Amino acid sequence: MQDVFSRVSLLRRPRILARAARLGARNYCRKRDLRRILGYGGIPRPAAAVMRLLEMEEGLNASRQAGEAGYSMIRHVDVLIALASEAAYLRTRCNAKTAVPRDRRFAAAEGAAPCP
Repeated sequence: MQDVFSRVSLLRRPRILARAARLGARNYCRKRDLRRILGYGGIPRPAAAVMRLLEMEEGLNASRQAGEAGYSMIRHVDVLIALASEAAYLRTRCNAKTAVPRDRRFAAAEGAAPCP
């Protein structure tokens, strides 16, 4: 698991892409957005989703740096949003497994609002 977290934390992208991804992550809905970004099949587990998103993002970043005509900044931001959100989701799941269970009322209040 630590390899996934270290790979995500080592990403260095232009400020405009990082800011757009941070703002977009507020409205991320795993069920809706991950299926749209990955394109087919069921929704994978968080660790597998992060690994697939990392591979997609590396390809998009290489296209961006090469100045390829087929590069889509919108697609790149979508993948970065999903990557940041999935990594945060994975981190909370890992922390929840090691943390002491809390009262359900407080746990629900601390989490993000459910998506429609």
